[in-house]
Amino acid sequence: MATMLIRGGRVIDPSQELDENTDVFVADGLIAAVGRSARRSADTTIDATGWIVSPGLIDMHVHLREPGQEAKETIATGTAAAVAGGFTAVACMPNTQPALDNDAQVEFVRRQAERTGACRVLPIGALTKDRAGAQLAEMATMVRAGAVAFSDDGDGIADGSVCLRAMRYVSMFDKLFIQHCEDRSLSDGGCMNAGVTSTRLGLPGIPAISEELMIQRDILLAGQCQVRYHVAHISTAGAVELVRQAKRAGKARVTTEVCPHHLLLTEECCASYDTRFKMNPPLRTPADVDACLEGVRDGTIDCLVTDHAPHTAAEKQHEFQAAPFGIVGLETALGLFIKALVEPGLIGWPRLIAAMSTLPARLLGVPLGTLNPGSVADITLIDPRREWVVKAAEFKSKSSNTPFDGWKLRGRAVMTIVGGEVRHDGE
Repeated sequence: MATMLIRGGRVIDPSQELDENTDVFVADGLIAAVGRSARRSADTTIDATGWIVSPGLIDMHVHLREPGQEAKETIATGTAAAVAGGFTAVACMPNTQPALDNDAQVEFVRRQAERTGACRVLPIGALTKDRAGAQLAEMATMVRAGAVAFSDDGDGIADGSVCLRAMRYVSMFDKLFIQHCEDRSLSDGGCMNAGVTSTRLGLPGIPAISEELMIQRDILLAGQCQVRYHVAHISTAGAVELVRQAKRAGKARVTTEVCPHHLLLTEECCASYDTRFKMNPPLRTPADVDACLEGVRDGTIDCLVTDHAPHTAAEKQHEFQAAPFGIVGLETALGLFIKALVEPGLIGWPRLIAAMSTLPARLLGVPLGTLNPGSVADITLIDPRREWVVKAAEFKSKSSNTPFDGWKLRGRAVMTIVGGEVRHDGE
């Protein structure tokens, strides 16, 4: 039985409301003990003095591109990027080619991850066939194949009747219904936030109301069937307020998430016409950024995610309007969230770990995000003082489309442990 002792770190486990300098003992891939009882010899001893020891980080919004778009990313390269960023599990969105809209596709991802993945991969199934927003996908068989949630991410379900039926179907399995909130009748053809800046740049815009209108509709629909409804990559002040009000009213089970770029960048970045700043939802105004930051601070926004969306260099070299939406984020997320949230004092480390580990695990209904004895030994070791520079050319990801290349950050995952095995050692 292989054993490991992680000694002397600041152990933060929101699932147990634990935050103290102590030890973690791992045996046979499981957490055996935390605290004084963990002080013993082991096959491997890791001195974590000065580091944070947390449950393995979980990114619940990732695009791994396989099957069908392996030139952008594969499960092997995407999970290698994940462990380099401190993630022990990622939930992959279904907008692959073909879409993950049946049990065979979900099974393929699961088996491919077992063969080539550096971390756990949690498949998210499509809500509708081919993500076309018309016919419901066979969710029951996908649940049996291992789907942890459902979404047509990249497209919101425009038809209210289809959306309500999908919500009712998802609620039967108590899975999470994840919506890309965008009314295409208002935003189609847009490539950045609609407003004065887009007008000045001569670029068609995506208005904030396109996000907010779908959220408002969906909250009403979700209240009809009590589905667990989750707003993907929230980006506007109005959207944050809608979720806040829904939570206070308690008439619907609503949660949401935010990406680092919507906390650190604004629409003015698009003035360079650099396609690395093109994503969907688009970068918004400073007021929207402030609202998202406040939403994390007051708990309106539950989870922190990347929306890791790799593209080839050739694709991103198109003119701004023609280039694809999306940036990579797995290898930079932790440092960026520290910069946006922890360094300014908006939240502390326990809240950060909860939003990047414990809460995603709870929403997805998976037995992860905890250091409770008996649980799988998925652990992230973080050096909060480690200073480093983002170097896109050195990414493990197959793609390097990031607007953060060259940024100086403080705080980095130095070791990623999955099932008791070290999958990344950055020390």
